[in-house]
Amino acid sequence: MYKSVVAGLAGLLLSASALAADKASAPKSSDKAPGKATPVAAAASAARPAEPPFATVGDVVLSRADYRTALAVGMRKKYYHAKPPEGEEARFQREVGEELVNRVLLEKEARRRGVLPDQAKIKATIDGYDKQYKNSPNWAANRDKMLANVVPQLERESVMERFEKLVKTVDEPSEAVARAYYNQHKDLFVEPEQVKLAVILLKVDPSSPHSAWDGAHAEGKRLHQRLLGGADFAELAKLHSGDKSGADGGEMEYTHRGMLPTTVHEVVDKLKVGEISAPVQLLEGVAILKLVGRKPATQRAFEQVKDRAGDLWQREEGETRWKKLIADLRRATPVTIDQSVYAPLPASSEKKAGGG
Repeated sequence: MYKSVVAGLAGLLLSASALAADKASAPKSSDKAPGKATPVAAAASAARPAEPPFATVGDVVLSRADYRTALAVGMRKKYYHAKPPEGEEARFQREVGEELVNRVLLEKEARRRGVLPDQAKIKATIDGYDKQYKNSPNWAANRDKMLANVVPQLERESVMERFEKLVKTVDEPSEAVARAYYNQHKDLFVEPEQVKLAVILLKVDPSSPHSAWDGAHAEGKRLHQRLLGGADFAELAKLHSGDKSGADGGEMEYTHRGMLPTTVHEVVDKLKVGEISAPVQLLEGVAILKLVGRKPATQRAFEQVKDRAGDLWQREEGETRWKKLIADLRRATPVTIDQSVYAPLPASSEKKAGGG
């Protein structure tokens, strides 16, 4: 879903603070006549050339300020410290620019189709602001002025949410359609391999000194030698394991592949049923693993997953319709973007873009 560029009321309160600061720093009425700029300010304004637009989308002009605002909001949402990793900034700038253009096209199409905002939801949002900031002097002093800017934005976001839902809402598929989707995406309906393990865990706190870990490894080797000599795994688990499965002789339930740590899978993949691993270090301590059982991956029949197949088809079809709408709008509307606002793409990206 498209998200509001109004990033919560914290941003609004900052605006209120800025208003207060402007008021405090403004010249008194006795200093100069209202509405008249000083000669220096007037000269500076006249000398400053107007910025060319960032883009034109049909009859709509997007300013560079519009783009800079969208870019700043996008970076705050996506990246830690609001800065992309090196080499990613140029691509992200273009992504934001394309989304900004698409947003103009989609809003225009939503208006054409008569989509209206959810006023009840907007009222609930404003009521939430009033409740959360009822004791804020900034909110009390500037509420109406801030809402005059915020409410139209909330209405635009509501229209976009409703419009996107309208386009993406797809009727449930027939069984034939769901079955065709299943046949084309059988890999999505595979029951992963499952393994049943038994474990003897010699627990060690991750922050423990090396001596504690060395002691656990030494104990693990001793227990491993006893197991190789014929000692009963379940009995040793009951006596030595710090895992809750110890009471059951170390045995755990069947677990899907991927739900265990990578380190465990690397060990288990080398074991045959009934075999015992050498001690292995895990986050929780040192473990000895025994492979009790293995169930291979199996293809689930359509009858078992037809509801899920239908749901996945609906979701994919909705996304396809949304992307097609954007592509159709782009084809039908003249769009010009000033590419000079973007940082140069890395050489590898330029090669790909040029087909080299």
